[in-house]
Amino acid sequence: MHSLTKDQIEEANRLLDGHAPQAILRWAVAQFFPKLTMGTAFGPEGNCIIHMLAEIEPRIRIFNLETGYQFPETLQLRERIKERYGIEVEYIYPELTVEEYEKEHGGPLYNLYSDQCCHDRKILPLRKAAAGYLAWISAIRKDQTDDRGQAAVVQWDAKFDLVKINPLLHWTTNEVWRFIVQNDVPYNPLHDQGYPSIGCWPCTRAVKEGEDERAGRWAGKVKKECGLHVIEHEEGSGI
Repeated sequence: MHSLTKDQIEEANRLLDGHAPQAILRWAVAQFFPKLTMGTAFGPEGNCIIHMLAEIEPRIRIFNLETGYQFPETLQLRERIKERYGIEVEYIYPELTVEEYEKEHGGPLYNLYSDQCCHDRKILPLRKAAAGYLAWISAIRKDQTDDRGQAAVVQWDAKFDLVKINPLLHWTTNEVWRFIVQNDVPYNPLHDQGYPSIGCWPCTRAVKEGEDERAGRWAGKVKKECGLHVIEHEEGSGI
């Protein structure tokens, strides 16, 4: 059962059009809390939202999909966020450890079957993490990929069966970093080493001069998304 109808989602987007991320988050809290959660990979956008939520509603449950392949710097950032805001981001683990997973498949899948690896270690865990919630907060920006360009500030997420809220959808990377600098928001030190977008270490490299910010994700492949933010529509719903 949907927590908002299609008409209510359209009305929410009209209501929130042009509003600041903080206003969008306050609307989400009023509408859904305590059945509101947030997923973060500790990217700069997500850290901005955590900073905002620390002021608006710090009790919102925030989780990270701990694939077992994250950079040490990413895991250390979780602890820095806890120290700064008193918010302990919850790790959501896949069913199998990296060792068990690679043993089952005769080695790592991230090179030849990256879609399967993302499905097993991100998509399935997020479905588990979202169970029992009405809405989740995402830190995507519209200008990052074609899939994200189709997103709305408030949308029905058929893949995970709940409302998805994207408060930073219309921000640019310059706006994100301006907010980080002005508010001294913790961020991953790899960003200072040529990694504008950071995922799992086997599938992330530094970008070269002139490349877009997601060129280092699954480099050499057409793939630019792990699948979490690819929009799926329910049959006949139009949502």
